[in-house]
Amino acid sequence: MIRSLYHSPGKPIRKDILPQEFPKLARDRRGLLWVDFLEESPETSLPILQSFGFHPLAIDDALQETHAPKLDDWGDYIYIVLNYMHLQGLGDSWEMEVDELDIFLGSNFIITHHDHPIAAIEEAWASCDRDPRTLQDGADHLLYKIADYLVAGYMPIVEKIDAAIDVIEDQVFDRPSPQTLEQLFTIKRVLLSMRRFLLPQREVLNKLARDNYKVIDPKDRVFFRDIYDHLVRLHDLNESLRDLVSGALDTYLSVVNNRMNEVMKTLTIITTLFMPLAFVTGFFGMNFFEPLGLMKSWTTSMVFYAMLTVTISLPVIMFAWMRRRTWI
Repeated sequence: MIRSLYHSPGKPIRKDILPQEFPKLARDRRGLLWVDFLEESPETSLPILQSFGFHPLAIDDALQETHAPKLDDWGDYIYIVLNYMHLQGLGDSWEMEVDELDIFLGSNFIITHHDHPIAAIEEAWASCDRDPRTLQDGADHLLYKIADYLVAGYMPIVEKIDAAIDVIEDQVFDRPSPQTLEQLFTIKRVLLSMRRFLLPQREVLNKLARDNYKVIDPKDRVFFRDIYDHLVRLHDLNESLRDLVSGALDTYLSVVNNRMNEVMKTLTIITTLFMPLAFVTGFFGMNFFEPLGLMKSWTTSMVFYAMLTVTISLPVIMFAWMRRRTWI
């Protein structure tokens, strides 16, 4: 899907513009053109991007390859790669997905290309619909809006991970299980995936905030510096959460080992208590003794079956009791 909007001072916003008009509108310094490619095939996107005069390497990066966040300055425009993330799954089974957002930014146009729907793009698009003044500050300010919505979407994920770690810490001390260990490794993997793109994305925003680019108004650098500060805070939160996960993992192993020691101590006490009884019963159970006259009733079939029942039931009962205590 290709959607577009064009804003010119004093005129209503135009939408669903024909691709043939894109180059002409991009050359109009008074207006602002935004073209968004969503789940569009490379065969359809390639001629449209070529009509803007973008370098073939930049077009190839946007259509064919997947990159970590980066920024390339091509003079009259800059090519930016940003990453966005979202968690998939229900309950304790989480999967982090990191996808790519490609952006071509000119002095009066912005081109966005992505393979999946992005909440930040939708919010920025809705903001332009609600208030056309969003487009009056130029393409670089619209880029700031998109990046700001993109980074703001990280915080709910961080808060969800933080809440999950609190729950796991309670489980570690209360009733640790193999599922607890699985949850710890899942969260650790999610945090590692997040860290892989937070650092390079932070550097991209740092360049936008401090370096000189032809298509970035110097007065708008302060906005990108604000996003950079958010990414620094997110990176610090990521490091703190990774430390919490590592600490919870160490605590889990310590608690499991302590519980194992308690189980072994209890089983050792039980074994020690029953060792004399086992010796006595084993000794007197040998067939060297004739039943006494007063105890012949103990050799009847009824007593035999009763003792056989007790002998079979006792291990079953002890196994169920130890299973309930989570010793086995």
